[in-house]
Amino acid sequence: MMMMMNESMTTEMQTCMDACMECHKMCMETMTHCMSMSQGKQMDMKMMSMMSMMRDCAEMCMMCMNMMMSGSEFMGRTCMLCAEMCDRCAMACDEMGGDKMMECAAACRKCAETCRMMQMMPA
Repeated sequence: MMMMMNESMTTEMQTCMDACMECHKMCMETMTHCMSMSQGKQMDMKMMSMMSMMRDCAEMCMMCMNMMMSGSEFMGRTCMLCAEMCDRCAMACDEMGGDKMMECAAACRKCAETCRMMQMMPA
């Protein structure tokens, strides 16, 4: 993916974008993992809501990256919401347990942390 780098692209922004990209990737991979685990079995409500949360989190990470790349005035609030969604997803992954879930939770936490740094930056 080609990154539009401009003068206002700070190190913090780059770090945040990298964390968002990694979180997006992990959520998508973990969703695929969950789907393959439940192949042929009826998916329970907990797993379905987990998958839905991972999809939302991945979408939000992508939106956050787009807002940062375009230097949107909504970037701060988008980062704030992204951090909240990543936290929620990380907690849900923790509850599910398993190596892949823990990996996903870690990526979500790192993303939430970098997004919180971004929302404190002056627009």
